[in-house]
Amino acid sequence: MEQLEDNLYLKQYVRNHPDNKMAWYLLGKQYLQLDKTAKANYCFIQAGEIYEAFERKPHPLAESPQEMLEEWNRQQRKKRMIRRAIMGAISIALLLMVMPSNASKLADPAAAGTAAVIDAPIDPTFGVVLTDKGERNPIGSAWEELLSWNKRPSVAAVVKLEEQEGWRRWTGNRRLLMSVEQQSDYVPMEVKMLDGGVCSCKPADASTVKTKFKAWSEQQEVRWTLASAIYHYKRLHEKWPEKLDDLIKPYPNNVLAGDASGMKEMFKPLVAAMKSDQSEDKQPTQSPNESAGDKPKTDSGQRESQYMQSNTDQLVGGVDQTWRKPLEIVVDKSTYRLAVVSGDIIVRSFKVGLGGDKTPEGSFYISEKVKNPNGRDNGQFGSRGMTLSSTLYAIHGTDEPDSLGQDESLGCIRMGKQDVEELFDLVPMGTVVKIKNGTLPSKISESEERFKLNPSQDETNPGKVYHWLG
Repeated sequence: MEQLEDNLYLKQYVRNHPDNKMAWYLLGKQYLQLDKTAKANYCFIQAGEIYEAFERKPHPLAESPQEMLEEWNRQQRKKRMIRRAIMGAISIALLLMVMPSNASKLADPAAAGTAAVIDAPIDPTFGVVLTDKGERNPIGSAWEELLSWNKRPSVAAVVKLEEQEGWRRWTGNRRLLMSVEQQSDYVPMEVKMLDGGVCSCKPADASTVKTKFKAWSEQQEVRWTLASAIYHYKRLHEKWPEKLDDLIKPYPNNVLAGDASGMKEMFKPLVAAMKSDQSEDKQPTQSPNESAGDKPKTDSGQRESQYMQSNTDQLVGGVDQTWRKPLEIVVDKSTYRLAVVSGDIIVRSFKVGLGGDKTPEGSFYISEKVKNPNGRDNGQFGSRGMTLSSTLYAIHGTDEPDSLGQDESLGCIRMGKQDVEELFDLVPMGTVVKIKNGTLPSKISESEERFKLNPSQDETNPGKVYHWLG
């Protein structure tokens, strides 16, 4: 028990003092005593010269990481094969000792219980670590994050997004740097370097990881949209949504424009995770004008949150809160671009038409979302409209596509038909809109696939004639 407490103390200490090499060395020694070789090696690499001073030799992984990783993986595979052979021999011996006279009873599924437990995956999901912007040591930083996860997926990938003018581009070039696989609690992690640029080596085959990452990326876009909707529903209604249908209602309560594959399964774990985030921060999800409060008030509610949190990592994409932060819209008047962002990640970027000085700068929010404003999908405002902070300014379509990239509006933000329809689905009611002058790259690669929800409610408003500035 004392050893475990020391280990927990050192883990917390190095998180608060990441530059203390002696603490890294001591934590590595603790992991060695716990027979956690991979974690120990990572700590020893962080310890650097302290490790060399005490061990009187450099750590081999620090000198030739790829060769050491390959050798380590080979040794772990040998150990795994030996372990399975021993377990198989023990199982056979036990079966011979207790074998009944009627051999047909061996077909009882319970007889294979031990093997089923050994081969059971710890988590069937796929996790992702995105390297930070400008990170010079992406592998080391990724290891630190991976090892900090309380629950790791069976396969995790380290990915570097293309960077441009201080932003990371979600739809740009994506480099798969490394994968870490652990199919069972009873086997070590297997590490593969997928990019020769970070290891000076021949990279491993990345096709399987690439396929998994593509599927994960599509679900992550759904996750961002759903998390944003949950966040703004809580802010607008001062309570958490109880079911997905609370978000998908007819106009004017259409927080979300529809649902998508996997959204129903994500909903409850995502709400639980966001409640947990709020509890950890000791601050409610609120706008600047709202007062603090509205924490979970009942023991039953807290128990439900804790229960759901046990499965949250599996269903909402890992322990990183980045994956459930609300999306925002940024409009750059100097480049005529509208971007949907999550932190420093540009999720989507669209060309827009503006009104020069008539388009106000500042912070707004989407207070209304409507399909086919004024009863048409090809009129002055196009097929979609999103009012900004209950004013006459709006983000909407246009029947003058040549005005995109120009200052020809009376203050509104004009978009092309496909772009405004994708934006309408991607961002929920309540999304923050920041209009600035000089913040976004002028050219962004477009996504190969449009984000689209499946509408299930009436989002038109035929009883109102819209007089946005246009």
